[in-house]
Amino acid sequence: MSNAVIQLIVLAGIAIFLILRLKSALGTRDGFEKPTLPAPAPGSRRIGRDFEVIEGGPDRDITDHVAEGSEAARAVAAMKQVERDFSLAEFLQGARGAYEMILMAFETGDLEKIRAFLDPEVHESLAAAVAEREARGLTVTAEFVGLRDIAVHDAEFDPATATAEITLRFVGEIISAARDRDGTVIEGDPKTSRRQRDIWTFARKMGSTDPNWLLVATGE
Repeated sequence: MSNAVIQLIVLAGIAIFLILRLKSALGTRDGFEKPTLPAPAPGSRRIGRDFEVIEGGPDRDITDHVAEGSEAARAVAAMKQVERDFSLAEFLQGARGAYEMILMAFETGDLEKIRAFLDPEVHESLAAAVAEREARGLTVTAEFVGLRDIAVHDAEFDPATATAEITLRFVGEIISAARDRDGTVIEGDPKTSRRQRDIWTFARKMGSTDPNWLLVATGE
């Protein structure tokens, strides 16, 4: 046998040996193999083949405005269970406009245009204050400068009646002055603004077709 033939046989043997070693190390692939997916994160569940949903995370619509795990946070969460599309952020945005409207209506004595937004007892209380001013012959001029701060002070939810109450703290800035029958300023300052601090509670039955919240309590 020639040297050339012997060399070919040796090379063929080495090649076969290497192929067998590679198969042993890498295994055999038949067709397309799906890539290995990472293990799901703790507290999550996999939907279908490619999507992962994290469950049990904080609701930022709540925790951006009240302390996570607080009674107020749990109350707002319960409101959302009854009314899925309720947004605390949108409620606060609406409360900004309501505060200016109600405050200015009281300052100028024009309560009729805000009657639909007031609990009957609150309307009665504000109307009595306006009547007392008028009895003293006072007239009030007022200008709303702006709302400096608004924050959730408290929140409660009654599951038996689905009644929600959200208490807000407002810090506004207004210019107001009360004049007597002679036009003399006896309260306030028509040229200088002052800070107005209020704590108001709004209430509504969650799930109701009426979207309006009623002002049910006022304080400072």
